[in-house]
Amino acid sequence: MPERYGQRPSQVPRKGGGPPTPRPNRHWEERVSRARLTGVIALAAAASLALGACAARDQGSSSGTNTGSAAAPSQAADAANPAGDGKAVCSGVSLAYAGTINGASAALGQNILRGADLAVKQHNKANPNCQVTLKQFDTEGKPDKAPGIVTQVIAEADIIGVVGLPFSGESKAAGNLFNQAGLVSISPSATNPGLANNGWKTFFRGMGNDAVQGPAAAKFLTDTLKAGKVCVVEDDSDYGMGLAGQVTQALGAKATCSDKVKTGQTDFSAVVNKISSAGVDAIFYAGYYPEAGPFAQQLNDKGVTAKFVGPDGVKDNEFIKGAGSASANAYFTCPCVPEDNFKDFTAAFKQIEGADPGTYSPEGYDVTTVMLKGIDSGIKDRAGLLNFVKNYNGQGLTKKFHWNDKGELSDTPVWSYKVDNGK
Repeated sequence: MPERYGQRPSQVPRKGGGPPTPRPNRHWEERVSRARLTGVIALAAAASLALGACAARDQGSSSGTNTGSAAAPSQAADAANPAGDGKAVCSGVSLAYAGTINGASAALGQNILRGADLAVKQHNKANPNCQVTLKQFDTEGKPDKAPGIVTQVIAEADIIGVVGLPFSGESKAAGNLFNQAGLVSISPSATNPGLANNGWKTFFRGMGNDAVQGPAAAKFLTDTLKAGKVCVVEDDSDYGMGLAGQVTQALGAKATCSDKVKTGQTDFSAVVNKISSAGVDAIFYAGYYPEAGPFAQQLNDKGVTAKFVGPDGVKDNEFIKGAGSASANAYFTCPCVPEDNFKDFTAAFKQIEGADPGTYSPEGYDVTTVMLKGIDSGIKDRAGLLNFVKNYNGQGLTKKFHWNDKGELSDTPVWSYKVDNGK
């Protein structure tokens, strides 16, 4: 049975006809029938935990002190359906996906895009009098490119809501443009906590941030993996640096080693030698899968037996390919919910998108559904949809969606995944 720590923090909290066919060697779903990773563990970000033994959707409470096992969550009976009641009437309104479609870390963005695309297609099929267009804009995940792309999104007056941006760096670079335009954007995967502290009224997050994931990862490392010494390695992205800081702080004295790598780096010998001499029990890599895979493999080649833990930016099949045999010793933390029990969603995803759902696909589906519900209620402009999202309070597939005045959710579970038999 998968293990789970329940969590509900007490004030606490990566066309027209559908997404493009994925390029070889870019996607989790191309090599495995599903990302059914064993050892799914939900982790508490708060110091106190609640028993969730086999209670799939129980998020615990802020006062519990026990831990336990539970299955992946089942679909809630009241989960919002993008199809609605089929009676919606609208015309000339569009949503946009803005984020990476191509580029070094495209898999995450394409997972989200497919989730959004599925929600819109299900909505349009059920509502003949309300056909919503989903427009796609590729930032390649680059902070220097995102502002120009976001400017293009803003210029199209029919776009009243945006799914994105997926990455923290590009969100930091372009979030203020959405705010100036009064255009609501919901990111299913940008986790840097600082994004919510910029005073942006249009920014919302569809999962927990790294102030949640960091302590959860630290607890997983120390309580579950029993690591007494941990080396925290970060890349040079806003995401990696921010998450590494959260994990290091939560680990305290057990963070006995640290180092840095660069985006695009392929030779990790200096870092590997440092870790090999440090005698640590585990390594936490704060970054993305293109570098994490070869880094883990080079650690393995050096004979380092410490367990390798990566965050949501690493949880992709490309990591398994890059890490090779070293992936057998790898774990991931992620504020993304395992979709194992979302049977209808998974079946529809496979049929309509021609692929298996991946990391953040259900979150992309959920946040798109929220905006579709706003359109179905009769909203047809940016100000109206922004107000709708701001006051939204409803259950989705992955969690309950209700945001505070900074665009943060009150319900922010974090899960852990383990590679098992190459999957």
